[in-house]
Amino acid sequence: MSSTATTAHTADTGSTVITNIAGLVTNSPSLGDGTPLGLIQDAAVVIDGDRVAWIGESSKAPATDNRVDAGGRAVIPGFVDSHSHLVFAGDRTQEFNARMSGRSYTAGGIRTTVAATRAASDADLEANLTRYLDEALRQGTTTFETKSGYGLTVEDEARALRIASAHTDEVTYLGAHIVSPDYADDPAAYVALVTGEMLDACAPHARWIDVFCEKGAFDGDQARAILTAGRAKGLHPRVHANQLSYGPGVQLAVELDAASADHCTHLTDADVDALASGGTVATLLPGAEFSTRAEWPNARRLLDAGATVALSTDCNPGSSFTSSVPFCVALAVRDMGMTPDEALWSATAGGAAALRREDIGHLTPGAYADLAFLDAPSHVHLAYRPGVPLVSEVWRRGRRVR
Repeated sequence: MSSTATTAHTADTGSTVITNIAGLVTNSPSLGDGTPLGLIQDAAVVIDGDRVAWIGESSKAPATDNRVDAGGRAVIPGFVDSHSHLVFAGDRTQEFNARMSGRSYTAGGIRTTVAATRAASDADLEANLTRYLDEALRQGTTTFETKSGYGLTVEDEARALRIASAHTDEVTYLGAHIVSPDYADDPAAYVALVTGEMLDACAPHARWIDVFCEKGAFDGDQARAILTAGRAKGLHPRVHANQLSYGPGVQLAVELDAASADHCTHLTDADVDALASGGTVATLLPGAEFSTRAEWPNARRLLDAGATVALSTDCNPGSSFTSSVPFCVALAVRDMGMTPDEALWSATAGGAAALRREDIGHLTPGAYADLAFLDAPSHVHLAYRPGVPLVSEVWRRGRRVR
């Protein structure tokens, strides 16, 4: 394997074949080695326009207009980060430093970010968003979801979603992140706002609706009202569920056919069974546990039960300030009981399932040509060499973007 590939000119039009791929992860068990990763050795991919047109062994690749030599590197589907909070201003360095130093800290947590976000201009929020999107892209993320939740007023939530929707189709209305400080003495009035005027303003800019169902945020009844109101406006549910304690979030997510229940750290056997038997993906966010020294989610328990698991970053300024899916893959393998194959699948195909997308997260004919080259002969190096910037080239919608 060479450390640098021989990359031919790739035209904006015409077909392109990428050859000399040491190991190609397709995420189709009908291909290659027959595992869930559908691994093909000495492989090639043909791209036509923004889609994959053909995959197989290099020696059998058809003629194309353009040719790229992967140089013996591994190629994987682009990461699908199905949970992030990227429309914000400021940071919480002091909070993190105090937590890691064992000192008490009395600043406002999410409320600190809310204040900074409200004070920021649209231009500042968008510049911050694009900065972190570019950071994620360099690490192989080709699809991302992101949420509002740091405005908590009608105007600020709507503008967060409007800014985000210029950069992704996977936009989530999270007015129910916490009860707004403006309504600290009247949570019921805030729920009425979230399900009424705020929802009306935000729904045109979003695909999803989310709620933080947790002690200190929104209880089961409040969460149900919020998600139900969102569904009536055409938004599909997702749930921040069972992160800090046992609670009703997972059961509510499955009952309402939410696309994902996110965090899933504290689960009863009934919660695991519900996830395994329903259509809701368990999205695990190890960056949050890493950054807060909290208990790790038990991925092994979920996988052995038959649940579909996704891995995502939860990139946010308070509890998981990382945009690196490879880092989360390494954490999942080291501390959450996942194999390298399972972690990669969950960070690609699993993320696609959490967004209910069939056109991303895999490299098979008809899928979007979203892929990443690794400066390594195998995808296992993502966990084997943690912290090393292995993603050396990124293609999105059939074009090299990094």
